Amino acid sequence: MNIVERIHGAFIQQRRVCRLVRHLDEVIPPDALALDIGCGDGQLAATLREKRPDITIEGLDVLKREKTWIPVREFDGVTIPYETASVDVVMFIDVLHHVEEPIDLMREALRVSRGTILIKDHLCDGWFAGPTLRFMDCIGNSRYGVAVPGNYWQMTQWETMFRALALKPVEWREELRLYPGFLDLFFGRSLHFLAKLEAA
Repeated sequence: MNIVERIHGAFIQQRRVCRLVRHLDEVIPPDALALDIGCGDGQLAATLREKRPDITIEGLDVLKREKTWIPVREFDGVTIPYETASVDVVMFIDVLHHVEEPIDLMREALRVSRGTILIKDHLCDGWFAGPTLRFMDCIGNSRYGVAVPGNYWQMTQWETMFRALALKPVEWREELRLYPGFLDLFFGRSLHFLAKLEAA
């Protein structure tokens, strides 16, 4: 682990988790069974569960880590090993930009969910967005062996996918404040969004 990764882990990762939990707490319905796809070590899900003991969260990932905060099942990244309409909410937290065909995985998410999808991901619009996102991605994921293909979408691409899947954004947030102080001016700006989507 290099010095930049150490700083990220010590000063940024925990804030990011806390900020995302605050947002997710406000958009997940009561008593929901949520499936966190690409959950990593499950720290976010475990922290959310502490704040919201009424919800149940199960984790899936293509790379199962040795130590996890919640039970995590491994899957192939293509077929979600759940029955149709078996969970209330499917969550993709900074996951879809790692996927070769996001729309296919989203179709699977729609199949297993009862109509609600939560996405936290990136917007690759604006000056220097692509290189900034790739830098953040590498710092946060490379040490875990997570592929960083740089599949960052512009707003128009997200909107096209939502229309193709007949998904309607019922909540859309871009002011997530994931980074401390002045860092948010550069690494936050308009690069992130959280969306709650429901089947139209």
